[in-house]
Amino acid sequence: MKYQPNTLNFFERVYQVVVLVPYGRVTTYGAIAKYLGASKSSRMVGWAMNAAHTRLDVPAHRVVNRLGILTGKHHFPGTNLMQQLLESEGIDVENDQILDFKTKFWDPESL
Repeated sequence: MKYQPNTLNFFERVYQVVVLVPYGRVTTYGAIAKYLGASKSSRMVGWAMNAAHTRLDVPAHRVVNRLGILTGKHHFPGTNLMQQLLESEGIDVENDQILDFKTKFWDPESL
């Protein structure tokens, strides 16, 4: 499902991609930005994720940086909620980094 330009604001388009990330997989800010045709806007994707932490319909915990590091974890309530959510989906995390990141990575371009 490619996004439809000029129909939604950027944050909403980001959220449309994030809800497609499969259970037990993660994607990156940059992969989402590239998919949306805004490859230099990974920081904007991060801002969208920061704004999504209160939305239960957006699995923001599945979006990490390009190295698999949980850079957005401080936007989740509690101490380790982002990590706990990922681990509940079978993703191993150590020192705020996803182990076996390459096999857990989901590319929106695969849609």
